[in-house]
Amino acid sequence: MTTTQSVFAVPKMDCPSEENLIKMALQDVHGVERLSFDLAQRRMTATHTGPTDELLQRLVPLGLGATLLESGQAHGSSAAIEPPDDAAEARLLKLLLAINAAMFVVEILVGWWAQSAGLIADSLDMFADAAVYGLALYAVGRTAALKTRAAHAAGWLQLALALLALVEVLRRFAFGSEPVSILMMGMGCVALAANVACLVLISKKRDAGAHMQASFIFSSNDVIANVGVIVAGGLVAWTGSPYPDLLIGFMVGLVVLNGARRILKLS
Repeated sequence: MTTTQSVFAVPKMDCPSEENLIKMALQDVHGVERLSFDLAQRRMTATHTGPTDELLQRLVPLGLGATLLESGQAHGSSAAIEPPDDAAEARLLKLLLAINAAMFVVEILVGWWAQSAGLIADSLDMFADAAVYGLALYAVGRTAALKTRAAHAAGWLQLALALLALVEVLRRFAFGSEPVSILMMGMGCVALAANVACLVLISKKRDAGAHMQASFIFSSNDVIANVGVIVAGGLVAWTGSPYPDLLIGFMVGLVVLNGARRILKLS
């Protein structure tokens, strides 16, 4: 049977959630032997024995802009890959999961106390990270059906939390709010420190594969969101207006909502 190597452009693939979506979308496709990811070029290469059209039919509904670039006979030597250090990777994933889960709980509580939509939305971004790492650990040794069910459960929960955050932003916009800028900036700095710690941890395993490179990019994006919350807190203190807090909360809420939408598209 002829082994084919197909290269797909995936322009919206820039974090672990997108990579996991692709893996789960293709996990039960017969004949897929290997998937490799090039985050810098936003490309995914599949080594497979089945029809290329079947892979594309699974990728398009994910909404990542996937298109087929080229497809041809694979060379036998290109399919070999080094086995990863699964034990070390699992330990790292558990640590990242613990950091993000703890920060989710702390940040959402401080967000309610500080009346900050930005902190609440940013805590949901922490939850999305924790869900990614948790699913990666859960997936080890599980069947395709269980992996998809777990992803859907995380997606529904993420969707509910994102909608809650957006409703809270609208409620505060309609009825007013008085975000505590000091708590916003303080908690934003704590969240920033946590994500920088995650970056340092991931950087040690950055060369272990595309999924770890994706984790590095994902945490880098989180750092940007944390800085946004801190800046919004400063603007609240400077202007006395709640609108900077509402704006950052709305933006982060939309990002989390879009992530949930992509997860729930998995079949």
